[in-house]
Amino acid sequence: MAVEPLSQKEIEDRLAELPGWSVDDAGRLSRSYRLGSHVAAAALVMHIAAVQDELDHHSDLTLGYHTVSLTVHTHSAGGAVTAKDFGLARRVEDIAPGHNAH
Repeated sequence: MAVEPLSQKEIEDRLAELPGWSVDDAGRLSRSYRLGSHVAAAALVMHIAAVQDELDHHSDLTLGYHTVSLTVHTHSAGGAVTAKDFGLARRVEDIAPGHNAH
């Protein structure tokens, strides 16, 4: 079954439920996290990688010094943002230290 791009209104509604997430200039769903140490950031990358494998949906994931950034869009939907991207974003938000109070 094909994954359909979300409308601008659907994207805005879903973003309202995920503070800190936005759509970047390239049209991808994105978020950065600042953690207490480089080791904590690296551990978050490993957790995100495991979730991505579980969902079979992968983001561009960048590890920096104390930071983790990710951007995601759905290739099979022409690079648009879809419900799959928000599903991944929600799962990442749920495991990110200090960011899971919702």
